[in-house]
Amino acid sequence: MSTSPDARSNVCTEIDNFHGHSHPPSRPGTPLTESEKNVACDVEKAPSMSGSEHSLGQPTKLQKTTREKRIGMIHLCTVSLTLFNLGWNDGTSGPLLPRLQTIEYTIVSLLFVLSCVGFVTGAFLNVWLSELVGFGKRSPFPGSVLQLVAYSVMSSAPPFPAFVVMGYLNGVGLAFQDAQANGYIGSSTERVAMKMSVAQGFYGLGAFVSALVSTQFASLERWSFHYLVSLGFAVINVLAVIVVFRFRRMGDCLREAGEVIPDIPKHRTPFRSLILSPTVHILAIFLFAYVGLQISIGGWITTFIRVVRNGGEKSGYISSGFFGAIAVGRVILLPVNHWVGARNVIYLYTALVLGLDFVVWFVPSLVGNGVAVAFTGLFLAPMYPLAMTHASAVLPQHILSAAIGWMAAFGQIGAAIVPFIAGAISEKHGIKSLNPLAVAFTGSLFIFWFLVPSQRQLK
Repeated sequence: MSTSPDARSNVCTEIDNFHGHSHPPSRPGTPLTESEKNVACDVEKAPSMSGSEHSLGQPTKLQKTTREKRIGMIHLCTVSLTLFNLGWNDGTSGPLLPRLQTIEYTIVSLLFVLSCVGFVTGAFLNVWLSELVGFGKRSPFPGSVLQLVAYSVMSSAPPFPAFVVMGYLNGVGLAFQDAQANGYIGSSTERVAMKMSVAQGFYGLGAFVSALVSTQFASLERWSFHYLVSLGFAVINVLAVIVVFRFRRMGDCLREAGEVIPDIPKHRTPFRSLILSPTVHILAIFLFAYVGLQISIGGWITTFIRVVRNGGEKSGYISSGFFGAIAVGRVILLPVNHWVGARNVIYLYTALVLGLDFVVWFVPSLVGNGVAVAFTGLFLAPMYPLAMTHASAVLPQHILSAAIGWMAAFGQIGAAIVPFIAGAISEKHGIKSLNPLAVAFTGSLFIFWFLVPSQRQLK
């Protein structure tokens, strides 16, 4: 860890009192010159080099102790639980949408839009709050509380306008938690790609389990009771955040786990650096297209299978298979990511997804479509953690949490706008229009990823 100013002062005092060390004075028994003191003090300050100056984009550190490793594992499990909760929320909508479709597709799509507006609101607030208040005290904690409120109201099956308003509150809560969880992992100094993939795998696991459970509730009269299960997970999540992070700032939590926290340039603010960073905005646009595509498939595929392929009430299991494949893909494809290389492997996965889009479009087979949708989830799976890991490698660490929140917000804008577009087009041309929309957004991933810078940003 970086040496404190008091400690460095003590070091310099010690050098004044003792001679014959690595930088002795020219005459024994005389005080060190000012330049010699500076050289000695610079040796002590060297480990505190900021992440942006380090060759790998992260500060260096000695071997972690057993206690630090154990605490780091507990922290990783806690943020993975938070992402499981986020995945649970996203996996809920698809199987339950048919129960809401007594009204028009376009009106139902407002649920995605208001959730997106809430997420964007939360992302802006996160940029401000991340500098002013603690990691557990003000960011994930109120996010979890907002989820408690939203799920409590949703479980009573209120009128659709109230349902949509609760979607907004839920979106604000999700934004806080998503930014802080991904920002925490991205601020790690070792095995970032593995940690990000595992944590995002828990997101996929949450969506997979949620789609299974919500499919069962979708056929019941009290379908809204699914949100009582969601409420239970939200309670567990908020308790875990309180117990593990104990209302402390993110930096304090990282230090407890043995991570090195670089000095933040005093003349820069995260918001200004974020706004002036082209890397952040290009990655944000990439995630806009990616998350929009993912949520459109997961949210509307159940309706597509029921209407176009005559799949019946159990069509929700295809949505579950899609999210289950996302959970599995983020872990089992790690060796492939390493072998091919993070940048090139996204081109490979995008090409495979594009081919599977055409299979779902032109092959009129219920089983074939189900398998193709599952493999689509498998190959889409690694893209999000790879993009976040790339952000942690090329962005200065002092803007990382805010930048991840910004990028995640753009992802949620895509998660609202793209399904809304799908719903609006389906209202006029039928749900089969989902296929060309998926092809278009999959193709856009090639373009946006090509534009993502590969060089580290220094400011």
